[in-house]
Amino acid sequence: MLAASVLWGTTGTAATFAPDVGPLAIGAVAMGLGGLLQALVAAPRIVHQAPRLRARRGTVLLGAVAVAAYPLAFYSAMHLAGVAVGTVVSIGMAPPASAVIERVMDRRRLTRRWQLGAALGLLGTLLLCAGQAAGAPGGAERTSTAATVLGVGLGLVAATTYAAYSWAAHRLITQGVASRAAMGAVFGVGGLLLVPVLLVTGAPLLDSGSNVAVGAYMALVPMFAGYVLFGWGLAHVPASTATTLSLLEPAVAAVLAVLVIGERLPAVGWGGIALVLACLAVLTAPGGVSGRRRERRDGVTPPRRAAVEHPVARSDPAP
Repeated sequence: MLAASVLWGTTGTAATFAPDVGPLAIGAVAMGLGGLLQALVAAPRIVHQAPRLRARRGTVLLGAVAVAAYPLAFYSAMHLAGVAVGTVVSIGMAPPASAVIERVMDRRRLTRRWQLGAALGLLGTLLLCAGQAAGAPGGAERTSTAATVLGVGLGLVAATTYAAYSWAAHRLITQGVASRAAMGAVFGVGGLLLVPVLLVTGAPLLDSGSNVAVGAYMALVPMFAGYVLFGWGLAHVPASTATTLSLLEPAVAAVLAVLVIGERLPAVGWGGIALVLACLAVLTAPGGVSGRRRERRDGVTPPRRAAVEHPVARSDPAP
């Protein structure tokens, strides 16, 4: 999960090397081609587990629609409201969105450790984005009120869809679908849904070699490789924990902006990064026996036992 977040954190810096490419084209090429590549690589496993995927086609379709909507909303939110506001809404609101989905769909109660980690991470992300905004050039990040409101709304859509496809993929995995098959099916169908968007908006990607390189990098590294790692992680942690760990993404993006692009980050921004790291330490520290007992007491099923708690339907073939 943390490795995936590091890869995702490079997308903002990469996009600066293709300034003439719009947010819809960036989102479509990144998640669209990356999703189709995931499906291609996972094709043998998808075929092998096709009966299980068909039996859960509603979950697959839900995840695919969320996959298609997420990058369009995420990059448009940053374009309209600014990188700082768009990032904090899209990434920072994903953990509470995941918590609501898990509470409604799975009746999962969240541990005190998750609540502490999420609070530290959200506060750190807020401070980080405040620091980025303070360090930006005077008028470069200013947007109209209407654009900011629309950008915030799209950021909420991005947070909700990110939480939705994380939950859908985790649900498939805990119900007996192999991680690569689940991610390949969800992201492959989502990639197909993004193809028309790419055909309509993607012409600027071919205008120069740097634009082609940016599009290829976005599809292959943060989206393809990043989501392969994300799928492996979802086999072991709940979606709410996964989205909270992804709060590392804006911290990585801020550090890269300082080191590569030459942006300035005030002290409050570095304080935000420290809080995000504290959040990750809380969530990834070994819990021991007492931690597992606390999870059971709070009504949370340990991730490695989730597949046992959700047996595969009798109509599915034997593994």
